[in-house]
Amino acid sequence: MKKSTLLIFLSILIITGLGILVISLTSGHDIEKTESERPLVLAMTASVEIPESMEFAGERIAFDRYDKRERMDRELNSFTYFHSTTMLLFKRANRFFPIIEPILTQQGVPDDLKYLAVIESSLDPRAVSPARAVGLWQFLQETGKQYGLEATTNVDERYHVEKSTVAACRYLKDAYQRLGSWSAAALAYNGGQGRITAGLKEQGVDDSLDLWLVEETSRYYYRMLAMKQIFENPQQYGFIIKAEHLYKPMQFKEVKVSTSIPDLVAFAKQHNITYAQLKDFNSWLRGTSLNNTSGKTYTLLIPTQDDLYYKKGENPKVHNTAWVVK
Repeated sequence: MKKSTLLIFLSILIITGLGILVISLTSGHDIEKTESERPLVLAMTASVEIPESMEFAGERIAFDRYDKRERMDRELNSFTYFHSTTMLLFKRANRFFPIIEPILTQQGVPDDLKYLAVIESSLDPRAVSPARAVGLWQFLQETGKQYGLEATTNVDERYHVEKSTVAACRYLKDAYQRLGSWSAAALAYNGGQGRITAGLKEQGVDDSLDLWLVEETSRYYYRMLAMKQIFENPQQYGFIIKAEHLYKPMQFKEVKVSTSIPDLVAFAKQHNITYAQLKDFNSWLRGTSLNNTSGKTYTLLIPTQDDLYYKKGENPKVHNTAWVVK
């Protein structure tokens, strides 16, 4: 069928369908009543069902109480219909969850806390907030230093995926020991341990989810719950993803250096990649050189030549088969 003929055929189908719709709406009714009752749009948006309860980091939360149900409803519907952003999170997770998850396990932090990085940075290691929190886990400079991350004009390890994940685990474990639950530790990650501790005392409650907090912190935990719910049931929430749509996990050659690198552009060329590619996977390097007078050993990641390209017919390794349809 020629393209022009096909377009005419489709137009006739659409017009015919609309005509049938109008006839069905007006049949047996007066026109005025039909006009008042007919939908204003042809595509419908359905509110998603809220689960009765779920488990997060080994802690069960029920959604029967009005505030918990309505907060979960807001976040679950928001991420369900925030299509482009949520779809991108699946693609990035295929690259970063294989890095994050083993570190959480090694550090003794529940796997579900990976969703904290999802809502903090949208899994963008170069993310910068208006408050100047940076990286995958959105550390402020002083907090990052407190948890072992170097942060200078030359090197900023808040942008380092592995090291910042270890630092986030250390923070969360400190908060858990102080506050007694992972939900409280997660709220403290956003609002600060002091604020959550003081709030529990001042407001006379035992559960941090019962606190009256600023809106951002109040929404924080429920955003993680919504992310987990969607990531574990993507098709149920309308996300149809094929393996070839996901971002491939990258393989690297590790180059250890304990001296300065005066010219990172030249260094990149020596390793057959561009300066942009070097910075893409080593964004903790904050300048065009590495000034290393202390003799500290740094590990630079050099992507393999094969992994720089997507090859036709070759699907990336899928981290979670529940994400994709065949």
